[in-house]
Amino acid sequence: MATNFCLFMPFYDAIWKTLNSQSWELHQNTSSNAGNHRRNTADFVFLAHVVDVTSSIHAPFVIRGRLHETWSVPRFGFQYFLPFAKEGINKHIEEAILRANKLGVKVISLAALNKNEALNGGGTLFVERHPDLKVRVVHGNTLTAAVILNEIRGDVKEVFLTGATSKLGRAIALYLCQRRVRVLMLTSSTERFQKVQNEAALECQSYLVQVTKYQAARDCKTWIVGKWITPGEQSWAPAGAHFHQFVVPPILSFRRDCTYGDLAAMRLPVDVQGLGNCEYTMGRGVVHACHAGGVVHLLEGWTHHEVGAINVDRIDLVWNAALKHGLKPVSNIVTGQNSP
Repeated sequence: MATNFCLFMPFYDAIWKTLNSQSWELHQNTSSNAGNHRRNTADFVFLAHVVDVTSSIHAPFVIRGRLHETWSVPRFGFQYFLPFAKEGINKHIEEAILRANKLGVKVISLAALNKNEALNGGGTLFVERHPDLKVRVVHGNTLTAAVILNEIRGDVKEVFLTGATSKLGRAIALYLCQRRVRVLMLTSSTERFQKVQNEAALECQSYLVQVTKYQAARDCKTWIVGKWITPGEQSWAPAGAHFHQFVVPPILSFRRDCTYGDLAAMRLPVDVQGLGNCEYTMGRGVVHACHAGGVVHLLEGWTHHEVGAINVDRIDLVWNAALKHGLKPVSNIVTGQNSP
């Protein structure tokens, strides 16, 4: 037999005599970069974290002749919220970045929790600690912001924004106010609100409005959720409201009279080769927007690090670059009941 039958459980192959006699030798040669099976250096690495066992197992694939790999930090999502785990997680991320740098990887893109602002400043910690890095560190949030903003209908004049002073919330608020969209920014911190407001042009600052309660959005039909909200908090949205979201994990689709968008994602180009797995809960060929942002960074050949605060002036640039390279937005609207 030319291959094993039970790839997930070699023990079964051993029992039923379906084991390829050369499997172990091939595995040893591949793992040690020996013989004719030398490991190709990836051009791009997506540094994920574990959601479940299967989410930490990925095979490399190729886009436009560039090898893409997914590496996983050996930590589950809930561990990122444990105060004592911060140092250890950052150590794993730093080791992965340095390993990628040593191997000659061109771009390493940080998945959701690996670029948490409170954890490492959106990747800034590693770039400042290692200023001579050749690998480009990318959080991909510029494209995430672009995907969310391009989901919003052009005739919308007012939005309600939670997580309003976060990295993504700030960028979304500043982008929308430039286009004369009124943004109700939910935050209890006047200082943080004013810091964002002062970044806007003087003639646009009046479009940014601080609110401290969900009741302020009872007449607003466009909610952009960047901080997890309960069903009770969702109840303040009017009937017919739509929930855009960039919160991890996604909110519950509680309201039957409202619609819910998926997390920001993009479909990879049709000419991708060797893609044999799904990313977390995404469909085949679909990746989170932050992952796609790293792919665009590589394909464009950009040489800067994308860490820290989002450059609002680059949102349209990154979006157009993604479309140019054949990536497509994915937006499935979910309702609380079956569609008629």
